[in-house]
Amino acid sequence: MRSREVAKEHVTKNQHNRPSPPPATLPVMDGEAINRALRRIAHEIIERNPESASVVLAGIPSRGVEIAHRIASIIASLGKTPVETGIIDVSMHRDDVGKRADLPRVQASKLPLPLENKTIIIVDDVFFTGRTARAAMDAISSFGRPGRIQLAALIDRGHRELPIRVDFVGKNLPTAPGERVRLRLENVDGEPDAVWLVKEEKV
Repeated sequence: MRSREVAKEHVTKNQHNRPSPPPATLPVMDGEAINRALRRIAHEIIERNPESASVVLAGIPSRGVEIAHRIASIIASLGKTPVETGIIDVSMHRDDVGKRADLPRVQASKLPLPLENKTIIIVDDVFFTGRTARAAMDAISSFGRPGRIQLAALIDRGHRELPIRVDFVGKNLPTAPGERVRLRLENVDGEPDAVWLVKEEKV
């Protein structure tokens, strides 16, 4: 299941029932910029968590899992103690699960147990309202009580609806509520790593 923070692309029609022209798409990050951002996040995680053996990078499917693995690889390449990775599925913990017409796709959550005395870093692709992070924390609590929980995201686009902030951010991207962030990772989407901002369509 893709995080709700990345809106799906769609085609709209105007009052004459003709397809609207494609919305303006602005490039934000290419593959090199994404790599630099992930390296910066990795360094910040090491600085905040010197005992890396107790750190678990728990990615939210699907791009959050890929980002977690990349950060873990960077930390290992720096000669630090390798950090563990995991998967935390939020599908059944979302606060809109009972209001959706379609059933969410559920993936198995995998976390190294026990969680006590561990630092769980929730990793997501785009941080938006904060509701996905809240769902992830609820899901983690069903596995145990970690020593602490932190948040990491490649993109923070703002517009929080809950009092939750990101601890490790690759890029802060100011957006309007109607704009969308389009993120692609080659290992997940089969397209070159890139981030675009899809501007709000005006009718």
